[in-house]
Amino acid sequence: MSYTSEQAGILVQALPYIQKYFGKIIVIKYGGNAMIDEELKRSVCRDVMLMHYVGMKPILVHGGGPEISAVMKKIGKEPTFVNGLRVTDAETMEIVEMVLAGKTNKGIVSIVNNLGGRAVGLSGKDANLIVAEKAEADVDLGFVGEVAKINPAILTDLLEHGYIPVISSVAIGPNGESFNVNADHIAGAIAAEVKATKLMMMTDVAGIYSDFSDKATFVSELRVADARKMIENKQIDKGMVPKVEACIKALEGGVERTHIIDGTMPHSLLMEIFTDTGIGTMIVP
Repeated sequence: MSYTSEQAGILVQALPYIQKYFGKIIVIKYGGNAMIDEELKRSVCRDVMLMHYVGMKPILVHGGGPEISAVMKKIGKEPTFVNGLRVTDAETMEIVEMVLAGKTNKGIVSIVNNLGGRAVGLSGKDANLIVAEKAEADVDLGFVGEVAKINPAILTDLLEHGYIPVISSVAIGPNGESFNVNADHIAGAIAAEVKATKLMMMTDVAGIYSDFSDKATFVSELRVADARKMIENKQIDKGMVPKVEACIKALEGGVERTHIIDGTMPHSLLMEIFTDTGIGTMIVP
């Protein structure tokens, strides 16, 4: 392919954003269908690599709900959910840890490293990165946890030495037990703790709508107070709630901007970072 002036122009237009985010920490929550499609997964990892090589410091946080459910069904165990949370007994927790901290995490790490990066896979149990406590609910959810504390020293060390941390949503409890924690909440807590410049939540839809059934009601920018009202009014519900809660947590912790973007769109990360308009919903203080 020949190099054109149009391609050169695109690079020049990106320069102000490269300068703005050079040396800055960007936390990316990676999940949904963008993780299921292998070609799309490779595309996302390539975008993360580009961010790294132009001087940003990306941290990748991932879930893996569909993969966990698939393995459970293979062994004849039916997944059960209460208010969107997976009921996690001891056997299910073993599966969660095996899939998230093992197969899914190391799969992402392998792709990044194959592309020439230096990714390091972590769970919340490594260096007590994510300490959790048992989640309170109307019914016993088993080993479902909530973030109690983030110990970011290992992330700081890795970023300073040019590594890309890839973090699964398995946390450690007060007695060394494993907890299954919502990956959105983990991403928000980590972004706040490391004082990231941006938190980017990759999901399966374009962003937030005032009325999801009417695509004309797309919201490109949303303030925290309005986001809370939309949750109260059920305009934001189901799986979008923890994503918005994570954005609010990050903003309250000092993160400058948070974004909810469509991770199934190729190069959505780059379009959000390197363009004036962006492509998703930006939640601001």
